[in-house]
Order: sequence, then C-alpha cells, then structure tokens
Amino acid sequence: MKPDMSDLYVTWDDYNRLIERLAVIVHDSGWQFDSIICLARGGLRVGDALSRIFDKPLGVMTTSSYRASGGTVQGNLKIGSQISAAEEVTRGRVLLADDLVDSGDTLQAVLPELRRRYPAMGEIRTAVLWYKSVSVCRPDYYAQFLETSPWIHQPFEAYEGCDIETLRQPR
Repeated sequence: MKPDMSDLYVTWDDYNRLIERLAVIVHDSGWQFDSIICLARGGLRVGDALSRIFDKPLGVMTTSSYRASGGTVQGNLKIGSQISAAEEVTRGRVLLADDLVDSGDTLQAVLPELRRRYPAMGEIRTAVLWYKSVSVCRPDYYAQFLETSPWIHQPFEAYEGCDIETLRQPR
C-alpha cells in the first residue's frame, strides 16, 4: 500500500465511465490497431470492454505482483508464459490494456517481453484507466491522471479473500 496518500474508492459506475472515457480517448487519437491484449487480473475487465467496443480480438496475458497481504503488497512480478486467445492477437498493431500504471514496473517488463516473444507484433500502445505520477513510465492512453498515489479500491476487489462459506451467509 502507498503510505503517502489516501485511498480512492471506485464504484462500478465510476469504473464503467472510466472505461468509456478511455475508449473515447483511444478512438479520438486516430490510431488503428488490430487486436487487444489485456494484462490479467486487473486489466481483464478493461480489455474485455475495449474488445467489445472496438470489435477487436482479445488476448489475455497473466501477470501477477500484488498478491501478498490480500493484494496490497507488491511482490516479484510474474509474467505468464502464453497469451490465451481464440483469434490471432500477436501480429500487427496491438493495444495493451491494464487497469493502472502504479510503479510502472509491469509495463517496463511486459513490453520488451512481448516484443521478444512475438516478433510479428508491430507497434504496441498502452491503455489504462489510472496513471499515477509516481510511475516510471507513461502509458500512451489513460482515462485519469493521479497526481498523488492513492491506493485504488476497485469494485471487484470485494471478492479478495472471499470464500464460498462467506457467500452462503445472508446479507
């Protein structure tokens, strides 16, 4: 967790509006792309929505770094060995989607890895919902710039640490 700033709580409505804003920003840039690859887990919903909006094939690459202490402590970055997709997503121009650029470490590691593994990929541009000023790299497209570095509580995180017995309990 970032000790220097307060928390940012995001509702589903806020989250969906940010995805829509990001889609408009990407569209208005005029850049044409052939496919979308999202970084799971955080970028799954972003990639899925953008894939539907732009009617482009979607691939999923799994990455993981925030798994300790209920997803609040960044650990060593792990990059999945494959991209899962039903259609070709590793040729041509690719939009790489994620939820946020926090430290920037993930993008700094994933971009050269994609180029190394998939030489047929052309230009790769990045799109995220949140871009924090503390990041070591800047995404090509972002819906919201955060001058500070709040811990972002996303609506789907309600399921972190949840188990079936908890779900059985009446609310």
